[in-house]
Amino acid sequence: MTAPDDAIATSGLSKRFGSRTVVDAIDLRVPRGAVFGFLGPNGSGKTTSIRMLLGLVAASDGDIRLFGEPMPDGGARVLPRVGALVEGPAFAPYLSGTANLLRRDSADLYAPAATRRRRVASALERVGLSHAADRRVKAYSLGMKQRLGIAGALLTEKELLVLDEPTNGLDPQGTREVRSLIRSLADGGTTVFVSSHLLAEIEQICSHAAIMRSGRLVAQGSLDELRSTGAPRVRVVTPDVDLAIAVLARLGVVADGGSDAAAGESLGAPGAEHDVVLEGTLPHPAPAAEDVVGILVAEGVRVRGFAVHGSSLEERFVALTGEGFDVDR
Repeated sequence: MTAPDDAIATSGLSKRFGSRTVVDAIDLRVPRGAVFGFLGPNGSGKTTSIRMLLGLVAASDGDIRLFGEPMPDGGARVLPRVGALVEGPAFAPYLSGTANLLRRDSADLYAPAATRRRRVASALERVGLSHAADRRVKAYSLGMKQRLGIAGALLTEKELLVLDEPTNGLDPQGTREVRSLIRSLADGGTTVFVSSHLLAEIEQICSHAAIMRSGRLVAQGSLDELRSTGAPRVRVVTPDVDLAIAVLARLGVVADGGSDAAAGESLGAPGAEHDVVLEGTLPHPAPAAEDVVGILVAEGVRVRGFAVHGSSLEERFVALTGEGFDVDR
């Protein structure tokens, strides 16, 4: 059921609570070395799936393998190779960041005590908290607590890092720091599994992704594969807005909704004839780009710019789930 290059592989993985199915027979594949985004709207089953992967909750049906080891039976062998931050970090508020991490590290039977303080200091430095290492955690901001949670997952070298909403509560600078950290971990060979509702973040840091809807896995693959399976998009720059809209409609182009899309994006000085950007979705099968341009020109549309491109991850997500991009786990 698993390939040698799979960090995570599931087959028919399901979870039921009474008569309610929360995760429905998902077959998930996470390649080794990937930065893998796990996406889905509120209630889609993402966090429950993660908890099953880590052995925190028992599956109702199906199989799980981490690096080829069956879970939860192989947990003692494989979990020391896995770091995780699930559903937000929890710390003793009256202890410092350093003291909290020392306590956490001391509970790890596989962590050598002789190098404990050095590992804690290194983990705090990696997440940018060296300056607050001796400060009580109750004085930390939400973003600082989030970074401390990531530091806890990095106390020892890990082959797989599972992060549930790792940028939650971070300001833009903190988000950039976490993004850079994830990239550096991936560059070092660590597989990073990221659950997030921020599609822009996923597009910037991930090589692969999976999309959940109502407990089912509706798409997975590399980001390029996910984008390419969506309907292609067309972008026309022209001053002949009404005529262009009419011609595109006859070609089956589905125009973007909303007042901004209907009017297009104006380019040029106010009061002067100016170009407008029109965007829409091509039909399937899509006409060749040169044919669309030829028909527009033949109908008298002055085409100042034209492009056909694949769907963005956000557009693909909306098409598969019917949800906007600002979704929770």
